[in-house]
Amino acid sequence: MESTIIILVILAAAVLGQADSVAVAASVLLIVKLLHVEHHVFPVIEKNGVTWGLILLIAAILIPIAKGQITSASITNLFASWVGILALGLSFFTTYLSGLGLQYLTVQGHSEIMPAVILGAVAAAAFFGGVPVGPLITSGMLALVVKIFHK
Repeated sequence: MESTIIILVILAAAVLGQADSVAVAASVLLIVKLLHVEHHVFPVIEKNGVTWGLILLIAAILIPIAKGQITSASITNLFASWVGILALGLSFFTTYLSGLGLQYLTVQGHSEIMPAVILGAVAAAAFFGGVPVGPLITSGMLALVVKIFHK
């Protein structure tokens, strides 16, 4: 029952904060719990959900290339600019942080931080127009800070 209340609080915060993706995710989990199929569904989502989500996210981002809106010439020009080089470096760093975050949450077992990460993302979406897609990066930043300060 406590887990349902926590998910309801996250859902309410997401709705109030207009973080639709978080609201949909919380709603799906609540529906699964209400249907009493969580023993079958949760392990599948837990094991494959991040991969499926990343596949859909990356596919959506690659659509302009697939549609021919981005050409090899524009890519070449991009990497000749400081913005393109900075984008490459930042992408490298944030991808590294995402890997650290995933390991911190799963392998190291610190999933208890997720409510704070999600509520922070919802607040950023509500007050600053952010998009809550960074829980892994946030967790990676946290893992890096913990690693630096807790040796």
